[in-house]
Amino acid sequence: MPEMEYVMLGTAESDENGMPKQPGAINGGMMKRQDPLKHPVVTIDVENIDDALASVKKNGGQVVREKLAVGDMGFTAYFRDSEGNVIGLWQNPSK
Repeated sequence: MPEMEYVMLGTAESDENGMPKQPGAINGGMMKRQDPLKHPVVTIDVENIDDALASVKKNGGQVVREKLAVGDMGFTAYFRDSEGNVIGLWQNPSK
């Protein structure tokens, strides 16, 4: 995804939807370092990013990057927890 400076990475064979075929396998991607994402980020799969971000705010976290579409693959967002860690959120597209 050149417009996002994001490169897809695969460690396992994927199906026609881009999901790993082997249970427990992880594929992903990397993007150019930029504020606030200057270090590797743990990303959590959520059902609904909007609900997750609302919960983050309610519980004292800080949103550092609002919901963003990643092509037609899904959505991402990032927040900072109470200890200063930046954590990613991922939501698959609606089917």
